[in-house]
Amino acid sequence: MRWLASLLLCILFSAVHYPVLAQTRLVTLSGEVMKATGEEKLAFVNVTLHAEKDSSFVAGTITSEQGQFILSNIAPGDYQLRFSFAGYQTYQFQVLAGKLNDYLDLGVVRLQPAAQTLQEVVVTSTGDGVAQKMDRQTYSLSSNISQAGGSVLESVKNIPGITVDENGKLKLRGSEKVTILVDGRQTALTGFGNQAGLDNIPASAIEKIEVINNPSAKYDANGNAGIINLVYKKNRQQGFTGKVGIMTGLGALRMKKENLPGIQPQYQGTPKINPSLSLNYRKSKLNVFLQADYLYTKTLNRNDFGERIYSNGDTIQQQVKRNRITRLATVKTGFDWAIDDQNSFSLFGLYNNEYVRDSGDIPYFKNQLREKLRLWQFYEDEVNSAITASGNFQHRFKQPGRILNVGLNYTFHREDEKYFLWDTRPTYLGRDTFMLIADEHVTDVNIDYVRPLRKGRFETGTKFRWRNIPTNMRFFPGLNSPLDVNAAGWAKYNEIIPAVYGNYIYETQKFEVEAGLRVEYVHLDYEVNPDHNTYESDGYKYFQPFPSVRLAWNVAEKKKLSLFYNRRVDRPDEGDIRIFPKYDEPEVLKVGNPSLRPQFTQSIELGYKESWGKGTFYSALYHRNINNAITRIGTTVPGSNIIYSVFQNSNKAYLTGIEIILSQQVSKALQFNLNLNGYHNTIAAFSVVNKYPSPTLFSQGKETNYSGSAKLNSVVSLPAQWSMQLSAVYLAPDIIPQGKIAERFSVDFGVKKIIQKGKGELFANGTDLLGTFRVRKNITGTNFSYTSSDYYETQVLRVGYSYKF
Repeated sequence: MRWLASLLLCILFSAVHYPVLAQTRLVTLSGEVMKATGEEKLAFVNVTLHAEKDSSFVAGTITSEQGQFILSNIAPGDYQLRFSFAGYQTYQFQVLAGKLNDYLDLGVVRLQPAAQTLQEVVVTSTGDGVAQKMDRQTYSLSSNISQAGGSVLESVKNIPGITVDENGKLKLRGSEKVTILVDGRQTALTGFGNQAGLDNIPASAIEKIEVINNPSAKYDANGNAGIINLVYKKNRQQGFTGKVGIMTGLGALRMKKENLPGIQPQYQGTPKINPSLSLNYRKSKLNVFLQADYLYTKTLNRNDFGERIYSNGDTIQQQVKRNRITRLATVKTGFDWAIDDQNSFSLFGLYNNEYVRDSGDIPYFKNQLREKLRLWQFYEDEVNSAITASGNFQHRFKQPGRILNVGLNYTFHREDEKYFLWDTRPTYLGRDTFMLIADEHVTDVNIDYVRPLRKGRFETGTKFRWRNIPTNMRFFPGLNSPLDVNAAGWAKYNEIIPAVYGNYIYETQKFEVEAGLRVEYVHLDYEVNPDHNTYESDGYKYFQPFPSVRLAWNVAEKKKLSLFYNRRVDRPDEGDIRIFPKYDEPEVLKVGNPSLRPQFTQSIELGYKESWGKGTFYSALYHRNINNAITRIGTTVPGSNIIYSVFQNSNKAYLTGIEIILSQQVSKALQFNLNLNGYHNTIAAFSVVNKYPSPTLFSQGKETNYSGSAKLNSVVSLPAQWSMQLSAVYLAPDIIPQGKIAERFSVDFGVKKIIQKGKGELFANGTDLLGTFRVRKNITGTNFSYTSSDYYETQVLRVGYSYKF
């Protein structure tokens, strides 16, 4: 098969490297020493830690006047913990300092008087723990040379397991149902349901990215594919520190395909500029930080050539060309205050303002471009403003690692869109306008408690969310307007979600267990303007459990076998049920569906990890079973060639796959990593009715397909602090709603030079150097078929400089 040949070529092309941040954690051991009987605590007891294999001394301390002891900065391993005190029998027991917990509470150790016969010592466990996140991989963006200076969306496409689909959404193992967090929180900047805004977040603002394929019960249940957490930069050094940077570049370096006749030129040589500033001041118990970025880009955002063939014999050729100008300003600021040794408070604010101007042309032809039907042109003036304020209070109990967090998070997001439309026909010129205002308010309150145990920890907490989004769409029709004025008006989205969870982690030398349960109640009301010509007010509610389990067997010191299971949900976002048709493309109208219901997913994964020297190997077999799968369905109505694309629940879907990640540092000069992902995708047969603009039945039989992806990178370290990176990404053909998407392939390259005694950095890079990346789709409806090829902007050259102080 052609796509398989391309995959093999991609594997031979280069090797892959993407820096994974070290996951080694140091452990703190704590507990109390008391007499064998009674409640008297023993002060000044000698507590020493010895290696299990040779009894060598590792660390030691004495108990306080309250009988407490703490041993900090202990490397993971097997140890013997020994207690000795004049007048009492020496006692020791085995301790495993594992890799899952930063804190282990060894409880109360009771010592027998020396005159008595030695009896079994009772160890009473109590708890805490801030743990290594078993289910995540953490990737630094600082070494991503080939994507430096770009957006987060561009940078993550080189991370193992992540791909970017034809709509600019991130996919984990073939699914775009991914929850995006910013510093562990959902915000309007990245979306509360569907993903949003990742192409407009400068990568320069982000320190690292965490990928969580199998989230535990303490995370929100939304997002069946997993979680991606964007961690903003924050310096932890004492005093005043900072970083400044500047990036500039050019995109759309060559015209991939000429315009159809009679439209405005495509953007070419599109400029990019991204200045950034990061400041941090830390003194004693106070840390203040500021992160500011400005991003200006011109982009050939869409350049889609298509042909529609209808059962009545009509054939229409078209081009959708969208030139875009984006101005984006982002500021994050706040402080961390250590009130005392046990209490701290953090507050931050995040402001984002995005101004988008789109100018588009859509010419329609028939008879192989010999007859021009119409020219549809649009100008969009859109402003998206988002403000997030978040506060968190943390109380640390005297017992190390026992923590209580109380947080409040509020987000406001305004979507302000104005579309100005021109419909040029042989006999008339129509002018139309539509305007949308949507104000999103989201309030989250959460309480989280962590208690370490002797061999693990227990986590529990609760969260309450209130989300309210009033929207108002207004249509201003012109001559012979195609606008459906009776589908405009107002709508109100109101959602409440209370949830509680419990999560238990247990670790021994050979086995690890993490088991948790999250219970959510969701109540959604969607109130619709009573004058709407199709839809009525709707909503749903459910009370559902979402269990998660992870079992692991440490086969050998550096070999681990893991089994994961979880149940998750994907709730329709407000945009998915929005009742207003959007007319930027008037013959393929996208409309929401208030009757849309959540999709529920059960996932199981069997993983194996092995490490050696400076290399690692990870493989996983995974399966997802999806009920009420959410997808878009396109239909037509009698007497019209307009395709109405409406969100629907399409019954069941299944995905079974295998992922392989291989990483090796060959020498000081060369590192490589290979990521392969292959899966079998199945969409079960289903029938749905699109209600807008009139009821239309659509039925589809079972569809299956084999697909996958390959990612290849190599990083070479050169003399004089030069380094370079070569990256390649291959996406195999796949099935999409009502059709298929063809293979895609791109190659990126970057170089970096460290200057000014390590404080300065110069970089240059280029994306899609061969100009091979394009999106080709085939869609089939009841009485139409649609093929398209999108030659949007993918080639970009960038240069940049940054300086740390």
